[in-house]
Amino acid sequence: MNLLHIIIILLVGICAGFLNTLAGGGSLLTMPALIFMGLPSAVANGTNRVALLFQNATATANFKRKGYFDWRLVLMLAVPAVFGAALGSSIAVEIPDHIFNRLLAGVMIMVLMLILFKPKAKQKELTSPMTFKQKLAATAAFFFVGLYGGIVQAGVGFIIIASLTWITGYDLVRINSIKVFIVAIYTFFALVVFATNGKVDLILGLTLAVGNSAGAWIGSNFAVKKGDRWIKIILTFAVVAMAIKLVFTS
Repeated sequence: MNLLHIIIILLVGICAGFLNTLAGGGSLLTMPALIFMGLPSAVANGTNRVALLFQNATATANFKRKGYFDWRLVLMLAVPAVFGAALGSSIAVEIPDHIFNRLLAGVMIMVLMLILFKPKAKQKELTSPMTFKQKLAATAAFFFVGLYGGIVQAGVGFIIIASLTWITGYDLVRINSIKVFIVAIYTFFALVVFATNGKVDLILGLTLAVGNSAGAWIGSNFAVKKGDRWIKIILTFAVVAMAIKLVFTS
């Protein structure tokens, strides 16, 4: 890894950490970048988890410092997500590179469509506790969130935001504070699975983690997304180009 590679990984990490903390989609940038650096797909998938762990831990600490945190709720949602992530990551380490690359390309395009055409949901500050039905729905939803995150990860932030908006009606800031903690918890367990299978490049992962953590710190200091229009334009070109390259280099 030369100096140019380090600079590229750091810059990609900052952008990814910023996007992931405010909404999601950062792994749509980091995963292809790691693959283009020459890592096999499964190793890129595992290496990306190193950065995600540091990124979401940083964002969680910052949200907690600002008073946006609910221990009881996040722990309740984290448990099924961890079980799902353990299962998903066990599946992911066995997926051949050419299949994973095409799967990632398909996910990138689907998530891009969600970014560009998602409906404007009305959000409200919900102060009353969740009902039993809401808790049951959330438990089931977050098992599948963890399963998806364990296998692919890219775009999981949008799935979490959609799930929590539908189930709880919380405002975006509170939802993001929940999201980053849950992702940090299940990412730790997924990372253990990838590492024990030899699917992690620690040097690249720690380099990316520096960028992701910086982006997460910047992103968590914004209450809501800034510059949404330009983020969509840049992300659209990046995702389409990377998806095409993934498909034709598989």
